[in-house]
Amino acid sequence: MKLIAGVDEAGRGALAGPVVAAAVILPDEYDLVGLNDSKKVSPLKREKLFGKITNQAISIGVGIVSSHEIDKINILESTYKAMKISLGRLKPFPDEALIDGFPLTTQIIPNRGIIKGDEKIDVIKAASIIAKVTRDRIMLEYDMQYTMYAFKNHKGYGTKEHIKLLQLHKPCDIHRKTFKPVSSIV
Repeated sequence: MKLIAGVDEAGRGALAGPVVAAAVILPDEYDLVGLNDSKKVSPLKREKLFGKITNQAISIGVGIVSSHEIDKINILESTYKAMKISLGRLKPFPDEALIDGFPLTTQIIPNRGIIKGDEKIDVIKAASIIAKVTRDRIMLEYDMQYTMYAFKNHKGYGTKEHIKLLQLHKPCDIHRKTFKPVSSIV
């Protein structure tokens, strides 16, 4: 059996918190009814799918790159770094990786980029769910530490509420200082 990993990220467009990537290898047969791109699945259903994926996957790897690292090396390189970390944490290693978007050119595992792969390929959909739920859980922990930003409501994305709170309280330690509008508020 050829082992194929799906890889996707969550948090690339957020103003605060890390970017998280997940790599998932599914068995030939699995029962993941309702599997889809994480953005198209309700939070409750994502949590349920997260548990099912965790129970059924051959392997799951997660890579996390902090907001500080994002500010140092940029979001694109941080996304690629998180993806490489997630692939490196798979045991066993896959024979091939299918990446949502573009291929990882400096990765030793043969890989292909698939545009909108999180809408088309189940292993990428599964990776999308794992990455999103993992990141959301991190942001819920940050919500307890930085209560004035209401991270539990927007998970660090640039909603009207978040921008209003950002202007009121100024950026905190997990805000991405190189991202607009954070950079203009610092």
